[in-house]
Amino acid sequence: MPVVTRIAPSPTGDPHVGTAYVGLFNYALARRHGGRFVLRLEDTDRQRYQADAEHRIASMLEWLGLRPDEGPETGGAHGPYRQSERLSIYRAHAELLIEEGKAYRAFETPEELDAMRREQRQLGKDPGYDGRGRELSEAEQARRAAAGEPHVVRLRAPDEGDTSFLDELRGEVRIPNAEIRDTVLLKSDGYPAYHLAVVVDDHLMGVTHVMRAEEWITSTPIHVLLYQAFGWELPAFVHLPLLRNPDANKTKISKRKMDTSVESYRQQGILPEALLNFLGTMGWSMPDGREVFSLSDMVAAFDPARISLGGPVFDLKRLRHLNARYLRDVLSLEALAERLQPWLAERGLEGADEDYLLDVLDVVRPRAETMLELLDQTEPFLQQRLRYDVDARRRLAAGQAYLEDLERAFAALEWFDDDDVDELLRTYVQRQAVPMGKVMMPLRVALTGTTQAPGVVDLVVIMGKERTLDRIGQALQAISEGLPDDDPERLKAEAEAAAKEAQRAKRGRRPIGATERS
Repeated sequence: MPVVTRIAPSPTGDPHVGTAYVGLFNYALARRHGGRFVLRLEDTDRQRYQADAEHRIASMLEWLGLRPDEGPETGGAHGPYRQSERLSIYRAHAELLIEEGKAYRAFETPEELDAMRREQRQLGKDPGYDGRGRELSEAEQARRAAAGEPHVVRLRAPDEGDTSFLDELRGEVRIPNAEIRDTVLLKSDGYPAYHLAVVVDDHLMGVTHVMRAEEWITSTPIHVLLYQAFGWELPAFVHLPLLRNPDANKTKISKRKMDTSVESYRQQGILPEALLNFLGTMGWSMPDGREVFSLSDMVAAFDPARISLGGPVFDLKRLRHLNARYLRDVLSLEALAERLQPWLAERGLEGADEDYLLDVLDVVRPRAETMLELLDQTEPFLQQRLRYDVDARRRLAAGQAYLEDLERAFAALEWFDDDDVDELLRTYVQRQAVPMGKVMMPLRVALTGTTQAPGVVDLVVIMGKERTLDRIGQALQAISEGLPDDDPERLKAEAEAAAKEAQRAKRGRRPIGATERS
């Protein structure tokens, strides 16, 4: 039998990293065995439903390379793939259970249910449905339903004993039937409850392995009872460990404590390969222990038996470190330049000379952990006119004499290679009898507009004679236009503008890259 897996996210907001994590493991299992990977949208929560969230889920999977074989946009032989388009299927299956006496219609009002729970609390009982709807005869249920009286459909659960199932990672899991109660299968508005919809959909779509988060373990006995009620074969159940925060208690990952949006990591410049690689190490590892591996590597080696239940920690520092390794060691310079093009275009920096851009990336990528940082460090090399903040202009002014001397020295320099540039700068500093930084820092600021940049020799060699002289000329012109301290009002305005720009950068930016469905 071919392996069929699925993910079934709810389109209620930005796709969660937990969805990507579960999607990755389901994708790897299906691909490992040449099976099918299905995307199904559980969109029956109409109060929280967001139409554009469907597109964001599809865009996330496309960006990550986890393309489903079947789904709302892909199509397939087992559709529709939106639960809201399958309501007649759920009603028919609920009616079948009623006819066989395995489910029943219950007519309690919300007020009656509230009174029932209050009474249970007063008596010290666990709150839950007490099965009172079973007392109505089938004929009376049918009569009241035909009269249009609001009602739900409930599963007739066993009162005694336990319901058990095999979890592929935990072994046998057994839960007393007294804890299950008669759960709602079909709500009064005609929409299915999760439990009915997930079982019916998984069976009709041929799902062989239900791989989902461990928070669904307590719901699985209800699903087992439904499979048994319908006379269907159980799928294999694999409940993945929850992603955890890197705090002392390893609490469940949540947006209250950290960024959980996949789109946010995309905007920050985390590469899809790095995010998948990182998620692939959440409770699982390659047989040879390597930290860096591709999606195809994971598929080829994937075995659920290697999943650990230790509670994987979603460590942002480790994610950034892994992303930096992809920028530095995995992607070629040419591939990195291609990835950076949309980001450059966003800032109006497209069209740079290809060889020049490759030289720039070669020296800046060891200092970058994300594409956004890579962009920030590349930008000064590509700008025609630099902007100097207050601190930069002060440093330029302090080194004005050095810049004027170096402008003349560089103009006379014939060869702009590493050895000649390094010898020129060292000789000049020795003649001035000052610390190296007194000369290098003003020159670095003059060339890039910032104090955070690669070594000055690298900067000069990459920029070449024409750019180097142009940058020093711009710096000297900025000094001649008036030192910051000469104009307190301008100093204040520039400082306020710099603070606003920093706040905008901190808030983030809209997605950059290929089209939204690339």
